Amino acid sequence: MYFELSDEHLEIKESIHRLAQEKIQPRAIEIDEAGEYPTDIKDLLAEYGYLGVNIPEEYDGSGLDLLSFCVIVEEIARVCASSSQVAVVQELGSLPIMIGGSHELKKRFLPSIATGEKIISYALTEPNAGSDAQSLQTRAVKEGNHYILNGQKMFISHGNVADYYTVFAKTDQGITAFVVERDTPGIEVGKLEKKMGIKGSPTSQIYFDNCKVPEENRIGNEGEGWLFAMKTFDKSRPTVGAQALGIAQGALDLCLKYVQEREQFGKPISSFQAVQFMLADMKTQVEAARALVYRAAAKVNNLNSTGKDQEIIQAASMAKLFASDVAMKVTTDAVQLLGGYGYIQEYSVERMMRDAKITQIYEGTNQIQRLVIAKTMLGGR
Repeated sequence: MYFELSDEHLEIKESIHRLAQEKIQPRAIEIDEAGEYPTDIKDLLAEYGYLGVNIPEEYDGSGLDLLSFCVIVEEIARVCASSSQVAVVQELGSLPIMIGGSHELKKRFLPSIATGEKIISYALTEPNAGSDAQSLQTRAVKEGNHYILNGQKMFISHGNVADYYTVFAKTDQGITAFVVERDTPGIEVGKLEKKMGIKGSPTSQIYFDNCKVPEENRIGNEGEGWLFAMKTFDKSRPTVGAQALGIAQGALDLCLKYVQEREQFGKPISSFQAVQFMLADMKTQVEAARALVYRAAAKVNNLNSTGKDQEIIQAASMAKLFASDVAMKVTTDAVQLLGGYGYIQEYSVERMMRDAKITQIYEGTNQIQRLVIAKTMLGGR
């Protein structure tokens, strides 16, 4: 399927490109070095309406489609992957509410998430439940009109700064999703992980010790949590693909500039065929990734009209798989092209290489994506 961005999408792309280049790019190295959540970037994105992009207008969001959000994430990640996580995690945490929440639940939580007043995290992974997320051990026991929540979550992006958590726990009817407010007694934020990349997106452990969660904070019915988690990934995986695409494009941007300025043997290194071949491969890979990411987002946008769930699942996994592999390949080649300078923080490609790696891991490792793709080809999920 071939398509071009609409005029509306192009306008969004140009607008976020300018903002990212002018306001976010100058902060990228500092954000990486500080290793802290960039509240100023969150406020900036909220000011321009980029946090609540996919949240419906009736809940104070922009009501835009997934392709619009992917374009936004791509342009932010092009200069700073950690900053793109501000928007990505905000969407990830709110998606289960949008997918399965009642109107009342949406009205209570989505407006403050859309405006950036509140930060939300997605709490699924546990120490013994990563790729096998269905084996999670966190439990929610019904007592009257409340649930008593006990368990541990780990690798929770923005867990230390979140005001809300979308938590998945086992109940008598199966895995169930809840919105848990940070000030609920019994919540403890564990250690912050020291990470290889996206250091401006803090990752923490979360402990729940007899947390009393109101029944009205349940998302949908008991036992529907796993369905909401999977439907969330169908929409969030193209977003991770867009993040990876942006990282790769940013590395390619820096390479093009460098090879035309850097001289060896009396001429720019861009004149050497070996360099040109590397650039050609990088460009081809980036454009192929972009096609898969945009295609997946467009399929999600058309889901209600087509109803072909298996196509959505497959397209989302292919976009995430391919774009993240491309991000790792292109950033590694970028470091190589810049030589010794590529290994130095000042030139940014080493940061992009470190940031790219996680896109092959979170929201389903690329090995899991290959399993998902194969299953959809063979008639299952």
